[in-house]
Amino acid sequence: MASMRDIKRRKGSIQSTQQITKAMKLVSTVKLQRAKQRAERSKTYFNCMYETVNSVLKRANGMQHRYLQSGDSTKKAVIVITSNRGLAGGYNSNIVKLITRGDLKKEDLEIYSIGKKGKDTLSRYGYHIAWENSEIIEEPAYVDAMQLSKKLLEEFAAGNIGEIYLAYTNFKNTVVHEPKLIKLLPVEAGSDEPAESMENGTQEEKKLSIPMNFEPNDEEALDLLIPKYITSLIYGALVEAVASENGARMQAMDSATSNAEEMISNLTLQYNRARQGSITQELTEIIAGAEAIS
Repeated sequence: MASMRDIKRRKGSIQSTQQITKAMKLVSTVKLQRAKQRAERSKTYFNCMYETVNSVLKRANGMQHRYLQSGDSTKKAVIVITSNRGLAGGYNSNIVKLITRGDLKKEDLEIYSIGKKGKDTLSRYGYHIAWENSEIIEEPAYVDAMQLSKKLLEEFAAGNIGEIYLAYTNFKNTVVHEPKLIKLLPVEAGSDEPAESMENGTQEEKKLSIPMNFEPNDEEALDLLIPKYITSLIYGALVEAVASENGARMQAMDSATSNAEEMISNLTLQYNRARQGSITQELTEIIAGAEAIS
């Protein structure tokens, strides 16, 4: 059994750690509220952009454009969004698992990393880091997403990469964060739009069957629309990733604080038992000494 001194020292250490986890939980809670509001404000625009592009592609069957066709290169660019810090539960490891345990071959991947944790782990696993910028995730801005989108589109147009993917954590609510891997290029019409009612379904099918005319022409229209679409998805992913990171860290620190409280309670019980045993032993020795004298 551990001595009273050891128990007291360990209890003090856990109490110090608990103070840190409490402080980190409070900081993450404040950051989460700001990030959550930012994500909710921007989600409407990004959903609208996604639905618009899908609607255009569904009405323009058979359209030929470089952004709608895979390039000759087998290389696949993957934008990996993680955090610069740990202590966020499985937030970073879940994104890494999407890459390492997915269907994409390691030798074909070009990693465009945002966040130190993802870069360090994937680099250790032998993945090629083609580009890295860890500062973006600290305070995401639309211009950052625009610059990355421009770089990727140039690589895609030059034939250096054939496909572009985005790995990030989707923020659903404070406690639910879903790691996702989505394909950005070539753009494909999505099939997971919100379900319509039965009476609206037939009307919607009729609308989609109506051909769409572009002004000035379809190629110039997509040249303007697709880059904005890619930029919007990247920025939306950055905003949601920040909210998810702070939500995950808040939960992790809350669990750590609760575990520390339980450990402190158990150590207090052990200390009291050890102290009671020590007192009992001293009393026994005093009584035995008194009897020996008499």
